[in-house]
Amino acid sequence: MNGAGTSSSIRTAFSYCVQQVRTYDYHYYLCLLHLSPAMRKAAFALRAFNVETSRAMDVASDPQIGLMRLLWWQEAIDKIYAHKVIEHPTAQALSSVVLEHKINKSWLKRSVEARIKDARREEDDIPHKIGELEKYAEDTMSTILYMTLQAGGIQSTTADHAASHVGKASGLLLLLRSLPYHASRSRQVSYIPSEVASKHGLLVNYGGRTQVRMDSREKLSDAVFEIASVANDHLQKARELAKTVPAESLSVLLPAVPAQVFLDSLERVQFDVFDPRLARGILGISPFWFQLKLKWYAWRGKY
Repeated sequence: MNGAGTSSSIRTAFSYCVQQVRTYDYHYYLCLLHLSPAMRKAAFALRAFNVETSRAMDVASDPQIGLMRLLWWQEAIDKIYAHKVIEHPTAQALSSVVLEHKINKSWLKRSVEARIKDARREEDDIPHKIGELEKYAEDTMSTILYMTLQAGGIQSTTADHAASHVGKASGLLLLLRSLPYHASRSRQVSYIPSEVASKHGLLVNYGGRTQVRMDSREKLSDAVFEIASVANDHLQKARELAKTVPAESLSVLLPAVPAQVFLDSLERVQFDVFDPRLARGILGISPFWFQLKLKWYAWRGKY
């Protein structure tokens, strides 16, 4: 048996990936349903890999356990490319995708290494500029889109550029969306860059440690607006490329839609990430309207 496993185990592994994405990344699950059947299996495996690595720290009772999970995935990627058997459904599905589509190893490595670097950050190790958040979003979100394009046999510099912008927008907005969750954790690692926090009066020093205040919702909303504006710029740049990207790549770029939905929801609550309306439905709107919006974009060949 090779690294991809038997056909029966692979079918089970892909079913597991679909369920993981549906459970933990439902808005992306709905996006992936619009992909062609030739790309869909690979996309679900890649997105499930992202679910595994993005949740590693959140589901761990201890940060060191979460870090160990990420280090396991770092080793798993090497084993996948060495065609070794890994008894993990997501890894098995990923191994099958890598074998079939010759997925670029550097993108998988970049993704998990960015997660590991983030997991090792201390509470007072605050990003300085928004550009650092953009780099993190590129490494963790854009890479998933690059690999999906590759799995679909789409070789286009323009599509890659659009994917880069969509991934950065999605990643930045995901960090903003996660702020209330991280604020509730004992391990409060900030995703508000010190440059932005200082500008809006959120940077303080507690016992020799520089931290970002989360208790002033008005000031925090101003900081969130600044980061959200950068995400919006990336969406606009991605859409400027829409007429020049290959038609078959349009469905891969549909994650721009949930990014726009969350941006619109943020605007409705004046960029207050603690507003409970953001947690309703899908990214702040009803599931019906979300699916209708997604289908409308997909039907028109837009993102």
